Amino acid sequence: MSDIEKVKQLREATGAGFKDCNLAIKESNGNLDKAIEILRVKGISKASKKMSRDAKEGVVATSGDENKISVIELNCETDFVAKNEDFVSFAKELSELNNLNDSNIDKLNKSIMKNEKTVEDNLVGLIAKMGEKITIGRVKTLSHTGAKNFNYLHTVVKDNLSKLAVVVSIETNDTSDSLKSFGKQLAMHVAASNPIALDSSSIDKGVIDKEKSLIAEELKNSGKPNEIAQKISLGKINKFKEENALLSQAWVMEPKKKVQDILKDLSINDLKINDFYRLKIGE
Repeated sequence: MSDIEKVKQLREATGAGFKDCNLAIKESNGNLDKAIEILRVKGISKASKKMSRDAKEGVVATSGDENKISVIELNCETDFVAKNEDFVSFAKELSELNNLNDSNIDKLNKSIMKNEKTVEDNLVGLIAKMGEKITIGRVKTLSHTGAKNFNYLHTVVKDNLSKLAVVVSIETNDTSDSLKSFGKQLAMHVAASNPIALDSSSIDKGVIDKEKSLIAEELKNSGKPNEIAQKISLGKINKFKEENALLSQAWVMEPKKKVQDILKDLSINDLKINDFYRLKIGE
């Protein structure tokens, strides 16, 4: 086999550029296996140099069905790379593996992809090829016994890839079209309203304490009597809880009603929202 043919084979096997492959073939004295190792080492070197950069672009991918659904974030530096076919293909396959591994990052990194290489090795190769920092970001899997899962994608890049994705889990035995419609609308509501918890009691104490501190600072120099200031503070905290807890938020499709009112209006026995997750690139 000629060196040109080996370079071509090496490019097909690694996805690296002609120049890098040509140098690797020369450095390995024509040994393809050794050339692949050389490129991998160089790829890791290139990857490590890029890790200090910001990677705020990318895609969010969802995978799964009504029984189990997952969402994963793949970050890069530019929107140009986020739309690259190699990046998109990697993100789609990564999404499927993430769902199989229940969003366990350690297991995901060691998973074997279609080209018989690990996710970790393919990521290194993609970084070397794209010339940008690429990282696996946030992950989440929703899987509740007796529940049905729904998702919503906003600003779709391609197929199951988008810039914002929401997954929701609803507990019910109902299979009606009304439920399916509500599930889709609920995911859209979460995308638009960005709740931070299911109900007010589930909001993290640290978040509440920080809000109380900001309100206290705001009222500090208001000149209002302490008793009045405390009442104002309590009112602001209650409003904060109401606006940020999913069940008490105004329903996006009918703002005069709350999400919990819509649940009652559906008249479906034992209907309950189990969980939700909203993931947006850059947030």
